[in-house]
Amino acid sequence: MAAAGLGRDFRTLWAANSVSTLGDGMVAAASPLLVASVSDDPVLIGLAVFVQQLPWLLFSLISGALIDRVDKRRLIVAVDASRGAITAVLALGVWWGHASIPLIYAVAFLLGTGETLAQNAASTLVPAVVAPELLPRANARLHGAYFVLDKFAGRPLGAGLFVLAAALPFGLDAASFLVSALLMVTMRGLGGGAGGRAGGVGERPAIPAPGRSIRADIGDGIRWLWGDPVIRTLSVALCLMNVTLTAGFSIMVLYARDRLGLGDVGYGFLLSASAVGGVFGALLAPRLQSWFRVSSLLRAGLVVETLTHVGLALSTAAWAASSVLVAFGTHSSVLAGVETTFRQRRIPAELRGRVQSVFMTLAIGGNVVGALIGGPLVSWRGVTAPFWCSAAAMTVVTAASWRAFGRNLPTAAPDGPAGPHRPPAEADGTEPPAHPLAG
Repeated sequence: MAAAGLGRDFRTLWAANSVSTLGDGMVAAASPLLVASVSDDPVLIGLAVFVQQLPWLLFSLISGALIDRVDKRRLIVAVDASRGAITAVLALGVWWGHASIPLIYAVAFLLGTGETLAQNAASTLVPAVVAPELLPRANARLHGAYFVLDKFAGRPLGAGLFVLAAALPFGLDAASFLVSALLMVTMRGLGGGAGGRAGGVGERPAIPAPGRSIRADIGDGIRWLWGDPVIRTLSVALCLMNVTLTAGFSIMVLYARDRLGLGDVGYGFLLSASAVGGVFGALLAPRLQSWFRVSSLLRAGLVVETLTHVGLALSTAAWAASSVLVAFGTHSSVLAGVETTFRQRRIPAELRGRVQSVFMTLAIGGNVVGALIGGPLVSWRGVTAPFWCSAAAMTVVTAASWRAFGRNLPTAAPDGPAGPHRPPAEADGTEPPAHPLAG
């Protein structure tokens, strides 16, 4: 999906994101196959997802505070270069026949740690380089690229390359990180500084008051999120949705093999099924946001998420499970566009990194919990158990969130713009520059 009309800076960000997204998709399919080739224990397979998501619980809040203090593009360049080197180590280990569970877990943990910095930083750059009225379109481009390159192209490609040569998808992922870093270097205004335009790529990072700690900055982000009832409700709901989703998807390789009778390549194509709907959802999301209220779209998302788990639990054939995943992909893409645009418009510019990190801690925390329970549920009641349990849990989440999402939700940032938790003035005595988006 092209990014024309959104500006050079966004096109650069989109291109860098697209390259690494393709590599991520290949590894997303190859990693479970690698773990399954070393061990057929469902608990160990599920723990591989847990290990990669764990850094979001440990470091995301610290990452958010750091992001608001440093040049975000330089940070992304450094992190992507590091992740490329780390992934190359795993590729060499697989190539030499030395892949083991400890090595896989160590690499997954380090990559997850880097992701807390790179993903949070990239998310805060979007509203800094795109006008408020273009945010739905920009987010649709990013989410569309994710479904096309990660799920539709990357995952079947990763599974196929793994069959051809197990080290190949990991080596290509390492290269994708390095290409992404090089693209980010070309972004204008990389040096930042006072000369940059307010709210743009050259916007200087916030300079904390002398003696102000990272802990105090983290506190600002937590208090703002928890003090805003709209963002708080959305954050908790998505956390619980991720618990249920990851519980099933963390053991998808076993579901594909034991329930649907698919091999490695078939598993990769199963994962790509949601990309068909995801592309359609990305194209549809900006229009839906102009037609319907945010509250209506969020409610619809809760219902579709619940029905996804029921559909997968009942499916016994690949075509049926693929159909469910196509519908899920459409829903997932629309929901991602809605909630991302809503947060970008709502959160004050000077707090984006910190509030984003709190949001991601809750969201990825749900993934961590889900990854922990998926394997044990399979051992307890078989490969459909995670989907049945998730359907029951999502029914409760839907009922609990229905009334809250029925309000006419405000989209503008609250007056202030950061309300009572505005961070202190910069060291030179001036307030941080305000982006026209005000959140």
